[in-house]
Amino acid sequence: MNLINFKEHELPMKELETIGLASRGQLLLNMTDLRALLSGRRTELIHLENLETENIKIKSIEAKISLKRNEKGKTDLLIHPIYRKPATPDFLADNDARQLEKGEVASLLKVTSDKKGNKKEILVEYDAETREFIVSDTEKILVPDMVNSEFLTAAQKESYRKGKEVELADHTVFNYSATDINGIRSNRLALVASILIDGGLSYMLYQGLNAAFGKKHDPKEAEHLSPGYYSAVEDLEDQRPVINNDHIRFDSRSRNSR
Repeated sequence: MNLINFKEHELPMKELETIGLASRGQLLLNMTDLRALLSGRRTELIHLENLETENIKIKSIEAKISLKRNEKGKTDLLIHPIYRKPATPDFLADNDARQLEKGEVASLLKVTSDKKGNKKEILVEYDAETREFIVSDTEKILVPDMVNSEFLTAAQKESYRKGKEVELADHTVFNYSATDINGIRSNRLALVASILIDGGLSYMLYQGLNAAFGKKHDPKEAEHLSPGYYSAVEDLEDQRPVINNDHIRFDSRSRNSR
């Protein structure tokens, strides 16, 4: 889950104009890519033009873009091109790298040390489109407190943080993914995730979700949205506080069907 990390006025417009994604102060991005950028995620592959560094000029290229705050708090634009060959991180064994590249596993959980020698847990994924390993610090993954009006248990939150699948009472299954433009995958086409901030719930509506890694959506299952989902949508619209799960009701047919 990602709440908005950047505001639209923080976008590096000059850089975006230079690569053809803005003109005269107006963005030339679709809403899906814009939401991904503002949420700190990568866009889909985009056709970029007139890339220039100190020694290289590129007329056009296919790449993903993302944003990052620098040490001065300013917003930097990052470009993620399609690499000829992936650069394997030092902490990743050759066999692990091969598993990720071949799509045999969605992600791997590793423990590394930072520059100060402190241990940290990281989630490693592989972006087959750009041929790049994506590394997420599990402590920095924003975990929802509630999905489709159902509060997550401590065990479910831990599973989500580690990239594992989480299943709700309404049989919605979802997991975190840094390689996905939404940052989350599910067996449903839509869900509402919420996080408790300053005593109130902030809501994120996800639509058009991709299926879990290596799986395809079952059309009937993907389109089935539970009472909890619709309740969460109502809460999103008026930001009503939700105290517990007692308002959710499932008929026997929806609970037993998958």
